[in-house]
Amino acid sequence: MGETKKQTVGSIGWRDLTVENADEVRDFYKAVVGWKTEAVDMGGYSDYVMVDANGEHVGGVCHARGENADIPSQWMLYVVVEDLAKSLAEATECGGEIVAPIRGLMGGKMAVVKDPAGAVIALWEE
Repeated sequence: MGETKKQTVGSIGWRDLTVENADEVRDFYKAVVGWKTEAVDMGGYSDYVMVDANGEHVGGVCHARGENADIPSQWMLYVVVEDLAKSLAEATECGGEIVAPIRGLMGGKMAVVKDPAGAVIALWEE
């Protein structure tokens, strides 16, 4: 998601953190790990792309608003899947649960699932 090349199925394509106060958390990571930020206009407020010392986009810090209101506040990994609808069907068949349904994201689509142990992960299809 942060890159323009096609991601490999099964790879970690992106990571972000959705929180109530993204401005405060953005400042925390800027101070603690030295990330710089790029604001992303969300129509009335900004979410943030976190940028490392080499200028690489390493993740995002997002407000828990709008489409992100149902995303848990934890560092979320986005795993690339070939067929999102099929992966969601498999997740529920294997004892998982859909936390956030399919929606568009960065030219692809994503959803969030909870595994049988209760851990959550985002699935992303380019």
